[in-house]
Amino acid sequence: MRTTFIAKTAEIDRKWYVVDATGHTLGRLASEVASVLRGKNKPIYTPHLDTGDYVIIINADKIKVTGKKLDKKLYRTHSDYVGGFKEVTLREKLDKKPEDVLIHAIKGMLPKNTLGKNMLKKLHVYAGSEHNHQAQAPEVLEIKY
Repeated sequence: MRTTFIAKTAEIDRKWYVVDATGHTLGRLASEVASVLRGKNKPIYTPHLDTGDYVIIINADKIKVTGKKLDKKLYRTHSDYVGGFKEVTLREKLDKKPEDVLIHAIKGMLPKNTLGKNMLKKLHVYAGSEHNHQAQAPEVLEIKY
């Protein structure tokens, strides 16, 4: 009788990866990074456990989008107060805080529960080319699409 392999939290070996976002398309990069954060690139992937790796994204301000998304894509928030509705275009968001654009895109591709929140904690996004995780000796993750 064959049994299905289920990973245990003690058996999970997590690596650190660094991704350079220069010239990559927003959604394609986000889906690849979300897959690594979930652990779908590993043979020990278990849907109900966090088997993913840590990911550092640098140069988030050099991400590209296709079409007219810079002016037509809107990020909407509401503070639950009267008149608390705000709309910000992708261009404005990239100018002010480009890290939030990538975090928002990747967050939407993760599970919507505590498991997804724990996966998102393993994501570190930086607008420039400097990061403070050299001690973890991150490997370069090649994004191919």
